[in-house]
Amino acid sequence: MSPLKIAARDAATGPVLHILGDLDYTTAHQLRAHLTALTLRRGQRLVLDLARLDFCDSSGITVLIAAHNQATAAHATLVLAAVPDNTLRILRIVGLDQLFPLYADTTAATST
Repeated sequence: MSPLKIAARDAATGPVLHILGDLDYTTAHQLRAHLTALTLRRGQRLVLDLARLDFCDSSGITVLIAAHNQATAAHATLVLAAVPDNTLRILRIVGLDQLFPLYADTTAATST
């Protein structure tokens, strides 16, 4: 089990969160708290970079959906970058690949 680490930075398009480790029942609250503290402005793009995500369970998926709802309420957009194959498979199975715009990497996700 890998502890969850979240590194944040700003891009021209909006905030970028790099998610590292396991996003599961025991760590999902950390990402939720980080997202709750985030102030999104109209038109911004919140990028979640998942390149170093090791594992994501249903609790993690729930936080991703909550992040999408938060962004939508702020008239912003949530996008996922560098989604690992195991997580992408889950997103496709449950149809969430239709909800989240997916990018190959953070550079593509933050292009204006």
